Amino acid sequence: MSTDTPAPTTSTPDRYVVVQRSDEFAGLRKALRGFIFPMTVAFFLWYALYVILSAYARDFMGTKLFGNINIALLFGLLQFVTTFLIAWLYSRYAARKVDPIAERIHADLEGKGDKR
Repeated sequence: MSTDTPAPTTSTPDRYVVVQRSDEFAGLRKALRGFIFPMTVAFFLWYALYVILSAYARDFMGTKLFGNINIALLFGLLQFVTTFLIAWLYSRYAARKVDPIAERIHADLEGKGDKR
């Protein structure tokens, strides 16, 4: 029977705090914000333009393009297209910029990362 006490290991909450304060995690947050904030602002402005034009520029929005299709309907459908486009762009951006950093952080937390 040994009287040596084992060295204390870093508890799980402490490990997460250390990761949160790391430069790598700050880079991950910066990468996310670099995409999310500009896209959110751009989409909100695009949507606000649609709503404002629908409320205050009824003649313009009612302009028929062909058949029963008018500018308002086209803008409304483009809202859906924009949503899917942003989702597609984000998936590409995340795969290229965000996921590699997140995987390194996860591997380090799990103890599988390279020891630097």
